Amino acid sequence: MSQKSLLNASLWMLGWFASMLLMTIAGRETTQELPVNMLMFFRSAIGIAILLMIASLTGFSQLKTTQLTGHGVRSSLHFAAQYSWFMGISLIPLAQVVSIEFTMPIWAAVIAALYLGEKITLMRALAVFLGFAGILIIVRPGFAAFNSGQGWALASAFGFAASVVLTKQLLKKDSAFTTLFYMVATQLVLGSVLAAFSWQWPSAHIWPWVVVAAIAGLTSHYCLARALMLTNASFVAQLDFARVPLTAILGYLAYSEGVDIFLVAGAGLILFSNMINLKKA
Repeated sequence: MSQKSLLNASLWMLGWFASMLLMTIAGRETTQELPVNMLMFFRSAIGIAILLMIASLTGFSQLKTTQLTGHGVRSSLHFAAQYSWFMGISLIPLAQVVSIEFTMPIWAAVIAALYLGEKITLMRALAVFLGFAGILIIVRPGFAAFNSGQGWALASAFGFAASVVLTKQLLKKDSAFTTLFYMVATQLVLGSVLAAFSWQWPSAHIWPWVVVAAIAGLTSHYCLARALMLTNASFVAQLDFARVPLTAILGYLAYSEGVDIFLVAGAGLILFSNMINLKKA
C-alpha cells in the first residue's frame, strides 16, 4: 500500500470518525425529545431525498438490481440494529454503547460460520470468548442491575453483524451506492409504519439535529466505503477502534459521563479480541 493511499484512507477515516461522532450526539440530543421511531422516519426521508438527487445527476440506471429480496432482508436487519443503537445511546453512557458495539466483528464471525460455512479456528474461537468476557465485565450480570440500554446495545451489535455478513454477498453484484439506496429506502418504509402509530413532529430546536443525523448517516457509510476502496479492512478496523476513547471523551465533555474501571477493562478485552480476530481473518 503506497503512502498516498495510506494518507487518503486515513483522511476518509477521519470523515468516518466525524460522521459517527456527529450521529452519536445527534441521536442523543434528538431522542431526549423525539421517539426513536420518528427519528428513524425523518432520518430516512431526508436521506432518500438526498440520494434521489444524486441519482438524478449520475443516472438512475445504477439503482437496478437483481437482488431486491436480499436488499430487503439486509436492510430490515440494519434498520432493527440502527433502531436498537439509537435506543442504546438514549439510555446509557455513549462510551458503553460503542464498546458493546465493537463486539460486532465477533458476532459476524459466528454468523458467517453458520450462514456462509466459514471455519472458526482456535484463535477465532478465543477471540469470541474474550469478546463475550468483555461484555460480561461491562454489564456485570448478577452484580449490577442490567440496564435495558445495555440490552439494546447488544441487540444492535448482533444486528449490525448480520447486516455486514449479508452485505458481503450483495456487494458481489451491486455497488455501494445501490446498497446504500435500498437500505435507506427500506428504512423509510419501515420507519413510516412505526411512525404511523405515534406521530410526532420535531420541535424547532430538534430539527437541526434530525438533519445532522440524516446527513451523518449517509456520509459515514460513504467515507467508510471510500476508505475500504483504498486499503484493506484490517487497517480500517484498527483505526476504527479509536472511536471508543473518542466517544468516551465526547460523552465526558458533552454530558459529563464518567468512565469506570469495568468499562475500561471490558472495552480493552473487546478490542483485544478484535485484534486477534483481524490477524486470523
